[in-house]
Amino acid sequence: MKIKLIQPAMLPRPMDTKLKTRMSPSLALLTIANLTPKEHEVIIENENVDKIDFDENVDLVAITVTVDVMNRAVEISKEFQNRGVKVIAGGIHITADSEGAVNRFDAIIIGMAERVWKKVLKDVENDSIKKIYYDMENINGNEIVSPDYSMIDNKKYLYTNIISTSRGCPFKCDFCYNSCTNSIKTYINRPIEDVIKDIKVLKTKHIMFIDDNFIGNPKWTKELLKEIKPLKLKWNAAVTSNIVDMPELLDEMKESGCQSLFIGFESINSKSIESVHKIQNSVSRYEKLVDEIHKRGIMINASFVFGLDEDDAEIFKSTLEWIVKNKIETVTSHIMTPYPGTKLYASLLKENRIVDHNLSNYNTSHVVYKPKNMTAEELYDGYLWIYKEVYTLKNIIKRLPKSKKQWIPFLAFNLLYRKFGRLTELVCNIVSFEVIGRFSRWVAYRIK
Repeated sequence: MKIKLIQPAMLPRPMDTKLKTRMSPSLALLTIANLTPKEHEVIIENENVDKIDFDENVDLVAITVTVDVMNRAVEISKEFQNRGVKVIAGGIHITADSEGAVNRFDAIIIGMAERVWKKVLKDVENDSIKKIYYDMENINGNEIVSPDYSMIDNKKYLYTNIISTSRGCPFKCDFCYNSCTNSIKTYINRPIEDVIKDIKVLKTKHIMFIDDNFIGNPKWTKELLKEIKPLKLKWNAAVTSNIVDMPELLDEMKESGCQSLFIGFESINSKSIESVHKIQNSVSRYEKLVDEIHKRGIMINASFVFGLDEDDAEIFKSTLEWIVKNKIETVTSHIMTPYPGTKLYASLLKENRIVDHNLSNYNTSHVVYKPKNMTAEELYDGYLWIYKEVYTLKNIIKRLPKSKKQWIPFLAFNLLYRKFGRLTELVCNIVSFEVIGRFSRWVAYRIK
């Protein structure tokens, strides 16, 4: 069969440029490609980069779906169904809200595809396709399949050096997909030798680990770091704030080449943290956490969620002051968004507080519910204000890292990606995203 794998176009947030959508390819689709037996032909189309060819003669279409592209995914599905092509949907939103998705496509895959994809293909060939495919009971890390990195068109992306080492997260915060009924029930790691193999396939010294939680199993993480230390990599990852209790692991991270850590601080208001059951976060220890990371020469990308039930309109000013005071190198902000299928969504729905059911607005830059202690306008305006203020030249200078070796990557992100992102996008369109990405990695790796 000729199989087309599709990533629908994302709708940009106010601060986004094409640098975001061109950052990296979809590991989900590359994994599906590698799961597909070689007798089939696989085509990948990322609508963020290219137009979808609806008239190409294909036998099957599969779409990876996040909540904000669900509406577009349904439109794409109808286009192909009208041409007599079966359409399968999978991905995090399909897993989280399978009831809302099951009748929008010919079939859906809930959860990981490793065990079911070949069954899907056989059923399509035999014209016996089922509505739902699910098989994740007692799944383990040995079953996780590597992406087919050979299918990446390097000219289209800034970075192709992305690796996933795990699935799931040990924590079940109310607003997170991991609180969903169909989410993976346990945290599983891939075999270390498989991760090392992927690193070598990518033939690069700069790696982005894109797990939900790189330290979900600290013992495994420590073993991986010992294995990658001789490779002399520079790498980034996402971790939880309880790493403050793991000084030895932080030491291993420093020694193995860690450059920055993405951390979901979410709020500096302890009552807000408690309201969404983010039990791993201790606001009173945030500054110790920052100090422990910074003194090892590692930068921080801090994520904040605004509009939690204990937040009022003062949260924006106090958060900005905290960010500047602690010299947080990069910041990602979000408006609290109740993803369908999560505990938060169920709670707000029960309270009749969800006011916008257009899933295209569920990209963390719209207010889709009634906030408790501020107006929707105050929340939205505050969200825009803090993004603008964090990346003013004055606050960029105030947040300049103490270590001079971090100045180049710090200024590159703050100025070229955030402050002057439109200009950088224009340069990338002229020179190519591949060249700019390759140059950035070359510079980053040579900073001692």
